[in-house]
Amino acid sequence: MICKNVKALILVFVAVFAILAAGCVDNSAKQAAPASAKKVVEFNYPELVYYDFIYLADELGYFKDAGVRPKYIGKLSTGQVIPSLVNGSIDVATRHTPVVIAAIASGADIQIFAAGSQSTKQWPHMKYFVKADSPIQSVKDFTGKTIGLNSFGACSEYVTKKYLLDNGVDPAGLKFKTAPEDQQEVPLMRGDTDIAIIHPPASGRATANIKDFKMLFSDWDIDKGISGMCPYSVNGKFLREHPEAVKELTEILIKTAKWNNANPDKAREIMAKRFNIAPEHAEMYEFYPDQLVPKEAVQYWIDRLIAEGKLTAGQVKLEQIYTNAYNPNKK
Repeated sequence: MICKNVKALILVFVAVFAILAAGCVDNSAKQAAPASAKKVVEFNYPELVYYDFIYLADELGYFKDAGVRPKYIGKLSTGQVIPSLVNGSIDVATRHTPVVIAAIASGADIQIFAAGSQSTKQWPHMKYFVKADSPIQSVKDFTGKTIGLNSFGACSEYVTKKYLLDNGVDPAGLKFKTAPEDQQEVPLMRGDTDIAIIHPPASGRATANIKDFKMLFSDWDIDKGISGMCPYSVNGKFLREHPEAVKELTEILIKTAKWNNANPDKAREIMAKRFNIAPEHAEMYEFYPDQLVPKEAVQYWIDRLIAEGKLTAGQVKLEQIYTNAYNPNKK
């Protein structure tokens, strides 16, 4: 009888021990389980010598705790930015509106989602330079000359051609020659080009070098900035797969735009350091503070491309080209 009681007691102890042991294992397993990290969506992005506020946002640390972050894929030539966005090699790009429109008209699955930079009198989108001793004084002296630009099919080409026509100069009488944005001064000094069109930050170096160069005018002098919006575009597949990431990126762009506009000297210092340019030689952009894409800036380029024979009327619609749906400032 006693043996039976002892055996029963042992079985009870074994069962209790097993239950307690199981509970300890479960509890320790729970304690050992790592906390789930915040999922970060990376977007492929190129490195350009360009006053770009994705770079500025990165330098300011705005991507540090965000759910979206740039993944730099290396250098691209300016002319390869939109083709790379179209084929998905990069997910987001900043490139001038006419190039985006032309790509969409050809069937590309991309769309503008943020306004980017705007052209102002103080900080224009691009400047036109000649050598200090050049006889060229105005656009009327451009006939037979060679113009240096970063690529074809964008602001440098089409704004210039319109300005020539408006002043009675036939664009067919000019030559255009491409060179990287930050190297435009070299062919100008060599005499390979007669006029160089340069964008920030590199335009600041030419502006400061009054010994070798003189500025003729800027795009602001030509059209008061209507052509100068340089927006941010996104690959359609990336947008459909990561709408929240695009929304958060837009919010970061807005935050960066406001900081940039409020702190121009600090912004210039940051970008000058990134590109190894003296701060006093680094020109900046002003950005649309709300980053809402203005309809009139897009319509300008549709009309311009139709006039250039690159589009037919009705070939593309505004809603194909841009959206403000991911912008919290949209009413």
